[in-house]
Parts: sequence; C-alpha cells; structure tokens
Amino acid sequence: MASPKSKKSPMPKNSPMPKKELPPGRRDGSNAKPRPRPVRSRSLYSAAEVHEIFRRFSIQRPEPKGELEHVNAFTLLVAVVLSAQATDAGVNKATRALFKVADTPQKMLALGEAKVGDYIRTIGLWRNKARNVIALSQALIADHGGEVPDDREQLVKLPGVGRKTANVVLNMAFGQHTMAVDTHILRIGNRLGLAPGKTPEQVEQGLLKIIPDEYMRHAHHWLILHGRYVCKARKPNCPACVIADICKAAEKTTDVPAPLVPIGPLGLADEVANSPPRTPLRASS
Repeated sequence: MASPKSKKSPMPKNSPMPKKELPPGRRDGSNAKPRPRPVRSRSLYSAAEVHEIFRRFSIQRPEPKGELEHVNAFTLLVAVVLSAQATDAGVNKATRALFKVADTPQKMLALGEAKVGDYIRTIGLWRNKARNVIALSQALIADHGGEVPDDREQLVKLPGVGRKTANVVLNMAFGQHTMAVDTHILRIGNRLGLAPGKTPEQVEQGLLKIIPDEYMRHAHHWLILHGRYVCKARKPNCPACVIADICKAAEKTTDVPAPLVPIGPLGLADEVANSPPRTPLRASS
C-alpha cells in the first residue's frame, strides 16, 4: 500500500511572499548591464550667451579662413580629403607642388595614381588617398562635367568624401551655412556644454540649432581655431580665451576674459595663443 503523499501546510493569508535574492546591482534580477548615463543634449547657454560668444569671435577674427591651401573648389576638395588623419601643415607641404601641375579633375586624372602618390607620399595613408583622388576626379568628370557639386548628397557619393568633408567644401567654396565638426569642435561642443553630443552629427545638429544665422558663415572656422589654439585638448589656455567669463566648462581656470581685440593674419594665431597672458597680438596694419 502506497504511503500517503505529504501535504504542504497552506500559507497563511496576507503573509508576504518570500523575496528572491537578486544579484548585487540588479533591481530586476536580469543580467542586463547598468545603463550608462545619457549625454545631455541641450546647450548650457542661453540664446543671449550664444550670441555674445560668436559676437566676440567675430571681432577677434573678422574674416577667418581655413588653413588648407587651395586655388579653387576642386583643389579644396582634394586637400580636405587628404587631410584625414593628417595635419593641415603636412597636407599643404605636399599639395603645393601637386596643385601647380594638377588643379582640375582632368589634369589630376592625366597625372595618374602613381604620380599623385609620389607627390603625397609624406601624408599618412597616401596610397589609399591617391586612389581616392583619382577616383573622385573620374567621378567629377563622368557625373558632374568636371565641376564640384554644391550639394551634400552628391558630394558624399564621391570616393573618400564624408559628411565633414562635404560640409567644409559647401561652406568654403559655396558659402553655405554648414557646420563641419572635426575633433576640435566635437571637443568644444561637449567640454563647454555648447552643443553636447556623442557623435559629430549630434554636435553638428546642436550647433546648427543655437548659432545665430548672422554668424553661421564663419562659425565652424571660429570654433576650429578656438579649439586648435586656445581651448586645446590637453590643457586649455584659459587666460587667452575671450569668452572665459561666459564659458561653463568644469575645467576652466579663470573667469576673466582676454582682451577683445582683432588678431593678426591666420598664420599668427598660434603665436597669439601662446603669448604671455593679457598681451594679445594686435591686428597688422
């Protein structure tokens, strides 16, 4: 005869359910990793503060220009393509001789990949870049009659051309109000809280929303030069900063802005930024 099954004693009414032990740091017992803190997406600055920032930049550098040497829209496009993971100074050194013999897509194509490579051999990734320069020259001739298009969608279809390159060309060659976000602008957007974002495109969109239209023509140059010579990656030169009193960066070292005076030619910008505090270079006559 089978032994009777043991009966479990019923749980008293209204008694709390026993709690399961959860892994430390997990509220739901899952294996999901804790979510990272979201990057703030709104600017820390009011519209009046943004306007004042760019007003000062416009006085400091009334007519900023890019540091890549070029003679037309095509050579600008080539120079920007070559500047990826390279310095502007290094690109200029290589392209001065190149652009003397090939300043159009037709001349560049006639030069050929091997000879283009000889000219730009001192630039990083020169083999791949020489290939792209020839390929984009072919595409310009075949699809655009040898002219550089003034449309972003068409530009980014060219070999070696990304969104940042397209924005530089559209701004510098065609005067369009674009924002080309490089490492300097990405850093400034987040460090200052001006236009926070995880990606260049997020920072780009943030800046396009807040910068007054009257300053958009030169805005990306002002930000690049400010990041390259003043708000540097390793150690910001706050005493040389004309917006130190407005800046909300956590690591700034002074609230006293540098004197707001025009500075000299673009080539002297580095000298200005590294000069003793409170002695900025005055505009040349």
